[in-house]
Amino acid sequence: MKRNSLWVLILLVLLPGMVVSALSLEDLAGQEQAQALIRGEMPVLTQTKDPKPQLAPKNALLWGIIEKTRAELNPGIMVETLHIYKKPQAAGKTAWRAEEETALYNKLAALSTLAGLQYFSASRGAMRTFYETSFVIDGPSGKKPIPDPVYTRPPSELTIYARQKDLTFGDNTYQYNYISAPGAIIFTQQNLTSLTYGIIQAVGKNRLRSTVAVLDADEYLLVYAVSMAKTASLPAMRDRIGNSFANRAEAILHWFSDQADKVFTSAN
Repeated sequence: MKRNSLWVLILLVLLPGMVVSALSLEDLAGQEQAQALIRGEMPVLTQTKDPKPQLAPKNALLWGIIEKTRAELNPGIMVETLHIYKKPQAAGKTAWRAEEETALYNKLAALSTLAGLQYFSASRGAMRTFYETSFVIDGPSGKKPIPDPVYTRPPSELTIYARQKDLTFGDNTYQYNYISAPGAIIFTQQNLTSLTYGIIQAVGKNRLRSTVAVLDADEYLLVYAVSMAKTASLPAMRDRIGNSFANRAEAILHWFSDQADKVFTSAN
């Protein structure tokens, strides 16, 4: 991340009254949306005309990332989804414990666990593998697999690179940027190689940004995922990409729930 961009994000976090720390679900999502999430609803919203965030929680750091991405990409498609994870009875209910936060951060940085992840393919009407392979590599142009990173405390910033074979869009290299702040873990995926669909270039390199924000919300974790892309101009291709992003976002949310289960089971 460039230094000036970092300072913008830091200033956003330090704005009076905007720091997120152990806020309630209602504080982050609004009362109406919070009640819908508690009822089990998981909204998914796809926009293709002048897309703007509609489901994003009230978190200054997250909004800073979203607005910076929109300015850089001028995306032709945006897919958002929202989900809650209810902490088990033994977990910290007013704020996540330090060991829970660290373990969750390490799980989210364990990109190898994405290998074999399944999602529902609308075009095929069946379950399909998301990433056939997924592993961290030694650099943006590197080929050498390295272990998933592990930390004793979450760093405020982290950049890692991964090679992931997607059965729809091929074998590609991605950059992952992680940011941790009080009550929040946020990471963004950016494609460093072009995503292709058959012989068609669906998304050019550096034209996809997918962001996942995990926000501590008392007895819940609020999870927001958004993908923005500058895509092929063909309407049929754009629609296909939108459907793919929506299904994959749901797969990522299920992956997150599995990782969170491991964290809270082992921590308690």
